[in-house]
Amino acid sequence: MNLNRFSILLLLAGLIATFFALDLGRFFNLDTLKAQQAMLAIYQAEQPVLTVLLFFTGYVVITRLSVPGAMFLTLVAGAIFGLGWGTVLVFFASTLGATLAFLAARLVLRDALPAKSYPAASSLPAPSRR
Repeated sequence: MNLNRFSILLLLAGLIATFFALDLGRFFNLDTLKAQQAMLAIYQAEQPVLTVLLFFTGYVVITRLSVPGAMFLTLVAGAIFGLGWGTVLVFFASTLGATLAFLAARLVLRDALPAKSYPAASSLPAPSRR
């Protein structure tokens, strides 16, 4: 594993460890949402573009790191932005986060996974290099 792949793996592990070490999951529950819903609605009314950008970025990061909280953020999107806009934001943010998670896993595990888990995959052509 080269340095680039190792650094990506180390960064991801560090971010996930930070999430659990700081117990950030405590903010992802319905009681917190109920307590902060009025404040979130006011903030969204005052700063709509910034709220969308912050929510979108947070959802992508949570999905990208595959830590618990995406389901809760889906509920938050509906509570803050309404059913229509919340659905659109969650759709694009979750798609982008999942795509980034796939690409990171592909980059980090490209050489190790096929040979160990599925020997027939070694007969497949290697991806083209540009």
